[in-house]
Parts: sequence; structure tokens; C-alpha cells
Amino acid sequence: MLEKTGKIRKLFLPLTVLLATVVTPAAQAEVAPVGRTQSFWLHLNSTPVSDETIAVEAKRRAHVVLNAWEGDLLRKLKAANPAVKVYVYKDLSSTRSYACKNGKDDAHLPTGLGYCEVRANNPGWFLKGKNGQELEYAGYDGHKQMDVGNADYRKAWVNSVVETSKATGFDGVFLDNALYTCDAYHPGECPPKYPDNGAFQEAYKGMLAAVKSGFKAAGLLSVGNLTNARMHAGGWEAYSAYLDGGFDEWWLAFSSARLLEDYQEGWSRQVAEIASNETQGKMTWVQPHFDVGDTRAFRYALASLFMTTTGKAAIAEVAKTDGYADPTAWHPEYDWYLGHPAGAYRAVADKVYRRDFTCGVALVNANPTGTAPVKVDVQRTYTDHDGKAVNSVSLPGTSGVLLRANC
Repeated sequence: MLEKTGKIRKLFLPLTVLLATVVTPAAQAEVAPVGRTQSFWLHLNSTPVSDETIAVEAKRRAHVVLNAWEGDLLRKLKAANPAVKVYVYKDLSSTRSYACKNGKDDAHLPTGLGYCEVRANNPGWFLKGKNGQELEYAGYDGHKQMDVGNADYRKAWVNSVVETSKATGFDGVFLDNALYTCDAYHPGECPPKYPDNGAFQEAYKGMLAAVKSGFKAAGLLSVGNLTNARMHAGGWEAYSAYLDGGFDEWWLAFSSARLLEDYQEGWSRQVAEIASNETQGKMTWVQPHFDVGDTRAFRYALASLFMTTTGKAAIAEVAKTDGYADPTAWHPEYDWYLGHPAGAYRAVADKVYRRDFTCGVALVNANPTGTAPVKVDVQRTYTDHDGKAVNSVSLPGTSGVLLRANC
């Protein structure tokens, strides 16, 4: 979950070798060609941003997410690069009591609707637990869970978000907390109205359908936080069908010490999220978690992204959970150009995958961490991440590489 307030609080195919052609940062934000990495920036902790940072990041990030009260920053980003897409953060599933003061909701909210307005006029929209109590997000003070299955709540949420987002000038909305389990944020207790995950997910599909209809009419893009979709067969596809893009908050790297290997609900399913979206022309944003300077985790995540992306996926790591202040690192690999994919990714050994491009190759060993390295011959000479000429690579479990060709 990405939890944001005005204070600093919590929000595909086989591989080959990469070409070292550099695409300018300005061109990147305007168009992400096949074989070129996109990156995004979640700025949700309301920290100051210098004009120098704005000038750089507006040109090289494809997507930026801001809080509703950061309209001035939005306008600066757009002035620096009109092509950059800027989204507003909105929680799909809660109101926040702390965003109401002296009986009046804040003018700019991290949610679709204000807590005080709902409390006064529509208290039935608060989701109830088994004892009739209003459910809250465990561990997040002031987060009241709402009934997304209520048609009136859906309509009011969509109308409010469309009106405020358009008035400020946002291109789209980042929808946090598109939830999959009926006991999300209150483990072991499902609301009687949605006693199982199936009923709960049907309510969310109805909510997202209302979002799709309202946003399309208004010309707003939608990207949903679909974290943990991999745990539910078909879950990613079921929700993303109503959205312009999906975000996986915990993608392949949960920490430097925990990289996700290939198993039924692991590597293959997360990589397939990108493939599923891109066949429909949709965006996918992926966020691995690892320590600053962890090149192994970064290369594993980036090479995995290139298994299925055809140009609409974007990546940005985070070192600390909810560390959404300054832009994340810009890696030299983001300026590489691989050319066009030469097919789908394929297995070259057990859980070792390759995807070839006209000017590069991506390789991933998705076996568990600690398993023996697998040597892969790449049939020609390429340049690796460290600038060395190689014609083979040795990959231990949960590692990956991109290689560049001189073409």
C-alpha cells in the first residue's frame, strides 16, 4: 500500500544482446521505443523539489505521480516537458479522518471523498465488520475502509476525482489499494457483505468498471496498484481490464536478501503481468525493492522486465518502503537501446531464460538464490554492464544481465 498525507507518511519473451545507442532523455519521456527503458517517479512524501531536479526529471521520466496538493509542482513539470505524464494519487478504498479538521475536509485529499462529508451525509458507505464496527486499515491511523461495492459510493468517488483532477490539470490518476483479499488490512476478518475473496473481488471489478467509464469520458488515464495479483490466478488480468495500466509495488525483489525465483506464483507470473498488459496496449509500472548500489538485484529486475516488454513497461526501484521523496537512481542502462525483439523469451536451461533483440540480449537465471551458476554461450561478442567484451556469461540463481551489440 502507498499511504500518503500532507506529512511525510506512507503510497516476456527470450533474451539476447543490447545495443549501446543512446536515446536522449527528452526523447525518452516523449516516446519509449521498443528496446528502450522507461522509468517513473513516485513523489508522494511532499518533500521539496528543486528547479534543477524538475528540469532533469521531467525530461527523462515517462510518468510522475504527485499528491493532490502539488499542483504547482505539476505545472513546473509540464513547463519543463509538456510530454511527461503526471498523475494524482488517490486511494480507491478509504477515507482519511486526519484529512478533516474542525469538521471540514481538506481542499486537496489523498482519497476520492472526504471523511467528514461521508460521515455527515452517507455513513452507510463505511465498510462494516462482523460486529457492525467500521473497518480500519490496521497499522494506519485514520484510514476508514469504504464499501466499494456500493453504487452510490462509486459514483460519488468517480465524480469527485474526475472534477478535482481535471481542475488541477493532471493527466491521470494513480489508484492505490485495488485489493484482492476480503481481510486486507484486518487479517482474519472479512466483512459480512463480502465473506470471501470472490465476492470481494467482484465488488472491486464493479468499482473499476465505474472508474473506466468515468475516466474515459473525462480523458483521464488510470493506473492501479495491483500488488499481490500474482497470488491470485487471473487476478492481474481481471483488474487491469478496466485500467490503462497496472503497478506492481513488490516486483521480483522484496529486499536485497529476497529475490523472487520462478515457481507457480513467482517469477513467471510477475513477468507475465507485463506481457498481458502490452498485448492490450497498456502500461505496467514495476517497483523492485533493494538496497542502494545492489547491482545484482537491479540487473535481475531489469533483465526480467525485458523478457516481455515491447516498450510500455517502466521501472523504478525503492530502497526503503514508502521512500517516495527524491527520484530514484538513474542507471546508465536506462540510456541503452536494444533494438527490436527477435521473438519471445525462451528457456535455454532449467529456469534460465533468454530473449534476443536486434542489438542486444537479455538473460535471466530465475532459479533460487544460492543455486549453482549456469553458463550461457551467446554465440557472438557483446559488451556487458561493466564494459567488458564477452561471448558467454555465468549466471547464479536470481541474477540477470543485459548485453549490448556493436550495431
